[in-house]
Amino acid sequence: MSGPSVSVARQERRTPLKVTVSAWAVPLLVLTGFAFVAFVPVLIALIGALAGARDAAVKAGAALLALAYAIPFAVWQLRPEGAPSLSKDIHPGFVGLIVAASAALLLAVHGVRRR
Repeated sequence: MSGPSVSVARQERRTPLKVTVSAWAVPLLVLTGFAFVAFVPVLIALIGALAGARDAAVKAGAALLALAYAIPFAVWQLRPEGAPSLSKDIHPGFVGLIVAASAALLLAVHGVRRR
């Protein structure tokens, strides 16, 4: 009997699962030294939220996460003598900002599911 209840739960989900998984993956990747690879879940979260989420808070959280990631990424790319990897070049303040933005996105996603 779990089959019908699962499909009902999926129909009621307002935020795509890929947005939630990506929001969990970004801080994990950034904190473990794979900051460059984190652009993939950042893009998935942004595109998934803008295309599939109904709640404006989820869309805003995804945009905030993308902006928080884009700033250190752009600084790393534009600096003439930057570090060989984004993880070595990123300021710890930006790491904290990215983690906080991910937490804000996750709170928005889970807040939507509780309503």
